[in-house]
Amino acid sequence: MNKLDRITINPEIMGGKPCIRGLRITVGTIVGLVASGHSFPEILNLYPYLDTEDLQQALTYAAWRVEEKDIPFDFK
Repeated sequence: MNKLDRITINPEIMGGKPCIRGLRITVGTIVGLVASGHSFPEILNLYPYLDTEDLQQALTYAAWRVEEKDIPFDFK
């Protein structure tokens, strides 16, 4: 996996949701914007303090998380 040094998780920022560089913009916000048809240039216009690498890492992180599996434990 690529290095995801722009994705931060801090319980004191946005309730611990994955954010970009500690800012109050979540990975989920970026994924939602892309999913609704917004292009990278449009998103960067909305959030001028972000850059293309921020958006790419947000999508990479989201894709990685979707591939994870939760394996339930049987504690009986």
